[in-house]
Amino acid sequence: MALRVAVIGGGPGGLFLASQLMAADKGAEVTVLERHQPDDAFGFGVVFSDATLGAIFEADPVVRQALADHGHHWDPVEVWLKGERRSFAGNGMAAVHRKKLLSVLHERARAAGVDLRFGEDVDAERLARLRDEYDVVVGADGANSLVRGLLGEQVLGHHVAEASAKFIWFGTRHLFDGLTFVHQQSAHGNFAAHAYPISEDVSTFIVETDEASWRAAGLDEFDVTQPAGPSDEKTRRYLTDLFEADLAGAEILANNSRWTSFRTRSTERWYDGNVVLLGDAVHTAHFSVGSGTKMAMEDGIALARALAAGHPDLTTAFAAYQAERQPDVARIQSAARGGLGWWERFGEYYDAFEPTRFGFHFFSRSINIDRIERRDPVLVKEVRDAWVAAHGSPALETPLVCGSMRTSGRVLGWDGTDLYDGAVRLPGAAAVVVVVDGTDGYDKVFRSEALRLRTGTPTVVVLREGDRLDAETLVLSGRADAVAEVR
Repeated sequence: MALRVAVIGGGPGGLFLASQLMAADKGAEVTVLERHQPDDAFGFGVVFSDATLGAIFEADPVVRQALADHGHHWDPVEVWLKGERRSFAGNGMAAVHRKKLLSVLHERARAAGVDLRFGEDVDAERLARLRDEYDVVVGADGANSLVRGLLGEQVLGHHVAEASAKFIWFGTRHLFDGLTFVHQQSAHGNFAAHAYPISEDVSTFIVETDEASWRAAGLDEFDVTQPAGPSDEKTRRYLTDLFEADLAGAEILANNSRWTSFRTRSTERWYDGNVVLLGDAVHTAHFSVGSGTKMAMEDGIALARALAAGHPDLTTAFAAYQAERQPDVARIQSAARGGLGWWERFGEYYDAFEPTRFGFHFFSRSINIDRIERRDPVLVKEVRDAWVAAHGSPALETPLVCGSMRTSGRVLGWDGTDLYDGAVRLPGAAAVVVVVDGTDGYDKVFRSEALRLRTGTPTVVVLREGDRLDAETLVLSGRADAVAEVR
């Protein structure tokens, strides 16, 4: 008997799943129910990393073709601040307008035999009918998923962590060369934009700021409870003026553009009965890692494979799908944690660091210097040379001088009570430095740099087995003054 599947949500993940299901089972009946119209597309660009698209390209060349025909590709990432620019090479990425990607995926789905239905709202009553009428119902309806809510978020073990930083999604007529992070300081605080080209005449332009700056600028006045559609014009005018030089006077474009805070979502159980969730409906990762659409499409590949694998029942198929995807999602969310945390505090870094150190701090938020050097040895040489010019020796060979304490370098030892410089015990070191220890590497680094930047206190971060931390990266980036290895 042919498998009958209803997909609620016609975003990239739902559409890709529908096509994959038809490819895996020619006799399947797949219907996509989308509440918007075919030409509706909120937001601007979708960005993909070259290094992460292998599975999607292998499953279906449609995305590769869309990027080749309609997208923009670049290699370096740039950071602009204080009148200077820093570049990080070896980061191949491509972006395409969301509306164009959806159009291509619509065509692909129709060609595969998918029944696309637009203007279709699904409420509790409709979901109940769909569960009776179809073998499988897929909730691919985004981060604010109605399907997830109707299944019961407590039942599914759904968790949400809301960031304090604010962001708003715009476009601009200024065409950036590639992924560019632009920083400006106004009388009210610090603002930064994530910008990248998505067509021949439009770039995505996402702006972030901290809550205090947002309120000080009076940008908290727009009523976000009103229905989708109207954009925040006061904010658009404010940011047009603030980033005028960076945009060369170009227009900022709005599309349902409103301030919000990013919510990281995770879910313990991705299915209930014959309903299964996909993409942002079940997990999110901060957009600074550019993986939301990719993760949703990879979910689609895995779910289609699980449904076609001949499992004895849906529960087994859904469990196999979740088991395949959950570890990769957890890895991406872990990497995104560093990116999201960086954007929570970028104003502090802007105020504290000169451009070279600021750029390296940004580029090393999720990876260490050895990986950065493989991609861009010129950047790493510039960072190391800047340190030597300022201190007279390489970072880890530079003495740490605090009060009467002077070490031979920046890699020390730690026995749980005292610091050691080689074989020399440094009793009383805790009086002049703070030793930061713990089992969570991210938390250690955050506490260390917060002490350094907010109080001027020198810090030593303890490196333990399993920590993905690197001594030279921590010191050069300003996250710690030194490290200590456990004895």
